[in-house]
Amino acid sequence: MFQAGLKLHKPCSSFVLCGRSGLASQLKRLQIVSCYGISDEGLSEAAKKLPLLEELHICFCSISKEALKNVGRCCHKLKSLTFNYRGNRGPYDMEYDEEALAIAENMPGLHYLQLIGNRMTNDGLSAILDGCPHLETLDLRQCFNVHLGGALAKRCSEAIKNLRRPSDSTDDCGFDATPYDGYDDFSFDDEYPSGFSEIDFLSDVDEYYEFSGGSDISDYGDRFFNDF
Repeated sequence: MFQAGLKLHKPCSSFVLCGRSGLASQLKRLQIVSCYGISDEGLSEAAKKLPLLEELHICFCSISKEALKNVGRCCHKLKSLTFNYRGNRGPYDMEYDEEALAIAENMPGLHYLQLIGNRMTNDGLSAILDGCPHLETLDLRQCFNVHLGGALAKRCSEAIKNLRRPSDSTDDCGFDATPYDGYDDFSFDDEYPSGFSEIDFLSDVDEYYEFSGGSDISDYGDRFFNDF
């Protein structure tokens, strides 16, 4: 059976993401990488057209808790979420649980969750364990505000089959995950900030369509629909 998927890489926009409702209605896998032109509003509007979405991968994008809430509310089949940044060991790494709470409160069907570089605390992690009872894989690498120990560590070990801890190596994550020491390290000059390259996270996907260089999604419409 055809498995519809879409990869969006920088540069791209909310218009590209939402441009073809016919395409969106068939998508089961969506990967968004370094697309700073996609806003919370854009992803939220797209989510309304993604009833079959099962896997969402977001890396190095300006997406916040609001879009995560709306994705969870609209995409009831969602089983896998990747929401990655590079971690920050510097003085500006403020604690922030809002994204974790958005996931916990709106994505109860998750089986796989990767949150490399997230700023959540133990409170956010506890909320995820409460709100996502089907989780089997949880990746907390570079979540430096999470301190696994005592009852929380025991709970994770008992509930999660595949657990990656904050201090675990990121050598296999596919991008430069060297933690920031502060804002001086960060730059938008590279085409793929943080050393991200055009790798395929989902090598077992039957078909993927990649849109880059500002291409309109309509340029690929005939190619997509001819496959059905």
